[in-house]
Amino acid sequence: MLSTSLVLSLLAAAPLSDGTVRQSFFQGAHLKMSATTSGCENSPGPYITIDGTLTLSGIAAKVILTNNRRFTHETSADVSASVEIVPLAEQIQIHKQPVLGGVGGNPWIYLQFSDGERMMGKPTLLGRCVQGLSLIDKGFDIPTGAQASVDSDACSNSGGPNITLSGELKFGGLYGHIILTNNAKFTHVTAADVVINVVIIPEGQSLVFAKQPPLDGAGGNPYIFVQFLDGAGGALGDYLFAGRCNQL
Repeated sequence: MLSTSLVLSLLAAAPLSDGTVRQSFFQGAHLKMSATTSGCENSPGPYITIDGTLTLSGIAAKVILTNNRRFTHETSADVSASVEIVPLAEQIQIHKQPVLGGVGGNPWIYLQFSDGERMMGKPTLLGRCVQGLSLIDKGFDIPTGAQASVDSDACSNSGGPNITLSGELKFGGLYGHIILTNNAKFTHVTAADVVINVVIIPEGQSLVFAKQPPLDGAGGNPYIFVQFLDGAGGALGDYLFAGRCNQL
């Protein structure tokens, strides 16, 4: 279970001088969240409590060692290995968050999501306060930034260099907007409605992954590339050149 929250860091797909590569892409995630109400008839309005989990699609990185200076694709002469950064079906726990409403009586309750900059879909009716609320079960593509640094030693050994990978993964924020309205024909938010903003994934924090096990087997002084993969092994972008072994 991930204990830290993740934030967006849009990173250009480009190598840095210290053997670090960066890339931005979208990662799939699936949210299952419940919402419960209490005090529906009270003033100033009901309490709404949410909790649940966000399941991630997984991210890996492939490290490729090649003696082909004009490398464009892998061949049988290249050496490669994949390391897991975020396991498939890893979950972020959404801790219970009680939030106070502000619409008296028995309001209709809607939920809409955003990434902090844009709304993601239209408001969805969860139910009316005294009737109980439906379960939220929804998929998202979350903007993700990855940065990985490659370290190497023993570049000239006959068995090939030892390569390790470490870095940082950052996700975009994910927010829920709970809308309470007494308008039975609700089509958009008005001044009479109450909107409660809930943080599902906050901005400002990151997930760091430690050095992964070494890769070796390419003799001489190979060129080193990195490619990010999704949880199913599909490429999330192009090969990124990290440097030549004895330069890292």
